[in-house]
Amino acid sequence: MKDKVLLGLSGGVDSTTAALILKEKGYDVVGYYFDVTGNNDIGLKEAKSVAEQLNIPLISEDVKDRFSDLVIGNFCQEYLKGRTPNPCIVCNPNVKFKKLIEHADKIGAKYIATGHYCKTYKGEDGFSYIMKAANEAKDQSYMLYRLDEAVISRLIFPLGEFDSKEKTRELAREKDLSNADKKDSQEICFVGEDTNYKDYITDLGFISKAGNFIDKDGKVLGTHKGILNYTIGQRKGLGIALGKPAFVTKIDYNNNTVTLGDNEDLFTYTVTSTDNVINHGELKDLDGKTLLGKVRYSAKASEVLLKVEGNKIISTFKEKQRAVTPGQSIVFYDGDLLIGGGFIE
Repeated sequence: MKDKVLLGLSGGVDSTTAALILKEKGYDVVGYYFDVTGNNDIGLKEAKSVAEQLNIPLISEDVKDRFSDLVIGNFCQEYLKGRTPNPCIVCNPNVKFKKLIEHADKIGAKYIATGHYCKTYKGEDGFSYIMKAANEAKDQSYMLYRLDEAVISRLIFPLGEFDSKEKTRELAREKDLSNADKKDSQEICFVGEDTNYKDYITDLGFISKAGNFIDKDGKVLGTHKGILNYTIGQRKGLGIALGKPAFVTKIDYNNNTVTLGDNEDLFTYTVTSTDNVINHGELKDLDGKTLLGKVRYSAKASEVLLKVEGNKIISTFKEKQRAVTPGQSIVFYDGDLLIGGGFIE
C-alpha cells in the first residue's frame, strides 16, 4: 500500500512540480489549497486545474477568519508600532502547516509536503531537523524556523535537492505542466498586486499619525507622515531633503519619532530577540553557543555568539550586520541545520 501524503498545492510551479515528484516516487498524493482571503477564485481555479492535470484529488478550504485573526491582525499591528513583520513566519506554524497536519490526520496521510526549497534531516538524537536547501541562494528554511517536531517529522520537501528554480521549471516543461512558466507569486499573498502594504493597512481603517523626524541627538529635522510608512534602512520616499543621503535608523512608537542618520549608523554587532524558539531542548541550551545567524531572509548567515538572558537572546555577530529591523526574525543554524530563532526587538 502506498504511503499517502498531503501536499500544499497553491497552483504555482513549485508546489505542482513537488506533487509530480512525489507521484513519480510512488506516493499517494492529495493536494490541499487554502484560501486566505475567502474570495481567491483565481487561485482555487489554478489549483484545481493542476490537480486535474496531475490526476490527484484536491481539498480546498476557506481559512480567512483564522488567517485574518492570526496573520493579518499581527501584520497591521506590527507596522503601526513601527516594526516590520514577516507574515509568512507567523502563518507557517499557525495556519499553513497546522491545517496541513489537521487534514492529513483526517484523511490518514502519513506525511505532509510543500514546494519549499529546503530539506529535512533525522539527527542522531532521534529528532527531526529542517536543513538548508542544496541551493543556499534559493533556500527557504528561514521562513520555517517556528515549526515543531510534530510537523517536521512528517515533512517532505521534494525540491530540496534542486540547485535552481530553472531546474524546477525544466522538469515542469518536460511533463507539459500548464504552469511551467508561471511567474513567481507576489511577496505578500493577501495584498493585491496593485496595492502596497501601506495602502492596504490604511484601507482597513487604521491610522498612523504624523510626527517628527529627528537625528540621533534628538534634533527635529522635519515631519514624517506616520511611522507606518517607514522601515529601518529606508532611504527613498522619506519626503524630506537634508542635502545628503539619509536613512531611517530608528523608529520610536512611544514618542512617534523616526530617526534619520547616515548609512554607517545602520551597522551593529548586537541583536536582541524575544519570543525565541529552539527546535529541541531548552532555550538555556543555547547560552554560550557559537552558531550561524541570519537577521533577514536574504541575509548571508554569519558567525554569532549567543547569550541567553531569561526569555531573551543577545546575539553578538563576528561581523557587523546592516539594518537590523525590529519585527523581523533572527534565525540560527548549526552548519546547515536549522536550530531556532526569535523576533528582533
